[in-house]
Amino acid sequence: MSEAGSFSADSGSSDLRLELPSGVLDALGVAVVALDTAGRFVLWSPQAEELFGYSTQEVLGQYAAQLLVHDPYMDLVAGKCEQMMETGESWAGLIPVRNKDGSTRLVEFRYTRLPDKQGNFYALGIATDASTLRKVEQDLALSTQLIAQSPVALEVLDTDLRYVAVNPAMERIHGLSAEDHIGRGFREVLPSASVDASEAAVREVLETGRPQVDRYTIGRTPADPDNDHAWSVSVYRLEDSNGQVLGVATSVVDVTDRHGAITAAAQARQRLAQVAEGSARIGATLDMKQTARELADVAVPELSDVAVVDVLDSALDDRRPATPDSGPALFRTLAVKAAYLAEATGAAGTADQPVSYDADRLPTQCVRTCQPIMVTRVDEWDLARIARDAAAAAVLASVGIHSYLAIPLAAQGRALGVLGLMRGRNQLPFNADDVTLASELAGRTAVSLDNARLYQSVRNTAVTLQRSLLPQPTPPENLEVATRYQPAGTSTEVGGDWFDVIPLAEDKTALVVGDVMGSGIDAAATMGRLRTATATLADLDLPPAQVLQRLDKITAGLDPYIATCIYAEYDPHSDRCRIAVAGHLPPALTPAGGPPELLDLPSGAPLGVGGVPFETTTVPLRPGDQLVLYTDGLVETRRDTIDERLDLLLRVLDGHDLSLEETCDRLLEKLCHPDDHDDVSVLIARPRPRP
Repeated sequence: MSEAGSFSADSGSSDLRLELPSGVLDALGVAVVALDTAGRFVLWSPQAEELFGYSTQEVLGQYAAQLLVHDPYMDLVAGKCEQMMETGESWAGLIPVRNKDGSTRLVEFRYTRLPDKQGNFYALGIATDASTLRKVEQDLALSTQLIAQSPVALEVLDTDLRYVAVNPAMERIHGLSAEDHIGRGFREVLPSASVDASEAAVREVLETGRPQVDRYTIGRTPADPDNDHAWSVSVYRLEDSNGQVLGVATSVVDVTDRHGAITAAAQARQRLAQVAEGSARIGATLDMKQTARELADVAVPELSDVAVVDVLDSALDDRRPATPDSGPALFRTLAVKAAYLAEATGAAGTADQPVSYDADRLPTQCVRTCQPIMVTRVDEWDLARIARDAAAAAVLASVGIHSYLAIPLAAQGRALGVLGLMRGRNQLPFNADDVTLASELAGRTAVSLDNARLYQSVRNTAVTLQRSLLPQPTPPENLEVATRYQPAGTSTEVGGDWFDVIPLAEDKTALVVGDVMGSGIDAAATMGRLRTATATLADLDLPPAQVLQRLDKITAGLDPYIATCIYAEYDPHSDRCRIAVAGHLPPALTPAGGPPELLDLPSGAPLGVGGVPFETTTVPLRPGDQLVLYTDGLVETRRDTIDERLDLLLRVLDGHDLSLEETCDRLLEKLCHPDDHDDVSVLIARPRPRP
């Protein structure tokens, strides 16, 4: 006895198991009775006691017809019984039966003849309440029709996960008839490896009794082996009225359309998120290389496994010849990024390197037509038209590149370059939705690239003008001089700073640093006019304060510009320097062998304010001393206070035995940042020792 209510025994290869009785017979209350040849009861089951109300002692030996059958039906029942006993043919019928309590109940009887060992016959009958039987029949018929006609696929499996029943909807899903299901195992009907999770879920329900409802699964069945389907699966354990586990019932609803809609909506949200991310990340600076890198970062790995941003060489500089309408196209690779496929990075391209593509290459066709090019499934011939050379094509093939997408980087109707996307590890080929997303990102990038290109052009013009207006000073024999000019990080801030070294009579030298408070080409032009005026006034041998007063009047006529300026006149015969300041930062003086200091001079008002007097201050400047003049771009930032930056200036100047050129470079290195928004001029002068 292995467990209560069951028995198992092995005999050869057979296995007999006696389980707990089914609850269906209990629900019907089937009674068993037996009659001898005279029609007397010789067997009366407990269910008969419940059905008719008579105990076994009251019934045994009694004539059945007299006890249970009403007089109008007596002859009919007796005749049927005699016929059965004579011929052996079973009979069945509905008979109104008299119960012990006097009531009448319609009962369905089924009788058959049975012989005993002596050759005598008995009549064995089973009986059940007709109304109860009809209700069970109706329930069964209703269930059968509902299951058969239900659009929901239903199946029943036993405890060994073998099919007991399936409805037509399940037949259609599996592509197998009900007969091909019955008796076969779960894996025999669904041999796919994807069945593992489903089988585990069914076994869990079988063991725990906890149903699993609306569980999504995706896979393929023999009915449609080429397409994925999505199903909503619910699993329930089946038990009889005694709690005996009979197996599991599974309901399956094909939700492929709904799943597709949900997936499409999720993909749409993802694409919108990528566009939003691209809008936030791409074009953060007016730098073409940085913008290209930002595009590659957004595209990989969400959209592609490899991204290459190639820009036409002619688009990088308007002074270069335009790309011809036929023949090869010269590109410069600005960004390359690969996810998972590191080997593909070098094969796809090398950042900041030129590459020439023939007319039949896909990148060339993309920029010439200004239309996307999609190769859903690439082959060897396609790779030869994508890669930069045969060796690169071989590498791309070896890493499994299987799909390609080229998107033009177009702005104002002109293709500036091409975004090349490749997939290898991502097994899905590019589709129309990918083209839409990539085109949106490429379009935004192209606008940023075009802005960066225009900015660079304007900046180059401003820097060129600025440098052309700055002098190439030839220092006098008695004075060492070093100068630097560094443009700002943006074109709008270029153009206002200048320096000058002007020889004067009697071996004197004027040292000038100024800053027009404006930007761009106009500021550079204004700076040129002030520099010319300063050189002209210096020839008049005027004191520094008077030079600034006259410059102030000139600047006032150059509305809306004003400027700051420091004008110093060095006299080698007296080892002195006369200095006047117009709203400019104080110069730094490093005495020979001493620490650097900021000169305490009257700051004055900027040039162009008008009517404010300037003062001349005389300071010693001996051989070996070092005078540093500079514009505010060297020390002013948006991050630190001016006092902190001036202290840093003195620390950079202190304790280093460097040449003037090295000192200039050190100042720019330690104090300037690539993102600073102002240009810088530096002039350092040091009297030479006397012979």
